[in-house]
This record gives sequence, structure tokens and C-alpha cells, in this order.
Amino acid sequence: MLATLLIVLGLLALLMLWGVFIYNSLVQLKHNVSQAWSNIDVLMKQRHDELPKLVETCRQYKEFEQATLENVTRARGQVKEALDSRNIPALGIAETALRAGLGQLFAVVEAYPDLKANEPFMALIRRVMELEDAIADRREFYNESVNINNVRVEQFPDNIVAGMYHFGKAPFLRFANDETKDVDFKALFGG
Repeated sequence: MLATLLIVLGLLALLMLWGVFIYNSLVQLKHNVSQAWSNIDVLMKQRHDELPKLVETCRQYKEFEQATLENVTRARGQVKEALDSRNIPALGIAETALRAGLGQLFAVVEAYPDLKANEPFMALIRRVMELEDAIADRREFYNESVNINNVRVEQFPDNIVAGMYHFGKAPFLRFANDETKDVDFKALFGG
């Protein structure tokens, strides 16, 4: 009788340790997703602070295309709104619009040799491009963290502990189709 009781208690202790291990690893994954999101947030806020300087420098050139500046400014506001509300699907759409606006801005700059020769402007362009690269890296890390979290939350036996303690799936950061479709080289080269 005592041996049976010890075996049952031993099995219960192992089951409890297993539950604690699963719980702690799910907590770690949840915090990895949060950290990855925070990294994106910091970089986007830095870019958010740099873009008005870039737009204002462009505005100083009288003929500079106003529509391009308005597109960048509007998209910047949409990105900030999505970030503030932690609306990840809206962020993907807003990011696509902002990247398109920046692409237009960089293309229009080519028509202004004086602007390209302006050292402060070129420093701003380099800074924004560095931030864009860093944001792309952080977006990839975020989606990787989300994937690991989501797999573990659905995998047996982790899904038992995840369900008991309300661990959930996290949303992926997705982008509009324009940003993920194949490049039309014919259109790029005017053919």
C-alpha cells in the first residue's frame, strides 16, 4: 500500500513539475513576442521622429512635389495610430503605404541635384534608410517569435497548459499585397 502511494505521489510530482516547466516556457515565449514588438516600436518611433525633418527639408525646395510629401506625412500618421493602438493588421497596411511614399520621395529627390548635394538632407536620408533596414530585421524577428509561440500554444501537450492559463496565439505582422508581389521589371525599366 505504501509503495503504491509513493508511486502515485511520485507521478503526481512529476506531472506537476512537467506542468511548471511547460508554463514557464510559455511565459518565456509570450515575453519574447512582447520584446520583439517593443523592438519594432522603438525603431518606428525613431523613424517617426526623423521623417518630419526629412519632409521639412524637402518643403524648403519650392517646386518639390507637394503630393509626395503629403503621402509620406499621411502614411506616417497612420503608422503612429496603428502603433499606439497595437493594431498589427493596420500596421502592416500603414507600413506598406509609408514605404511606398518613401520610395516616391527618394525617386523625386533624383530630380533635385541641389537637394542631393545638401549634406544635412543626405544625412537624414541615410538615417531613414538605416532605420528602414533595422525595422525590416525586427519585423522578421517578431514574426519568427510569433510563429514559435503559436506552434507551442497549439502543440500537444503544451496546449493543455496554454488553455488552462489562457496563453493565446499572437498575430503576425503582415503586409499589403503590393509589398509582397513579384517585381515588374518591365515597368521599372520603362519597357
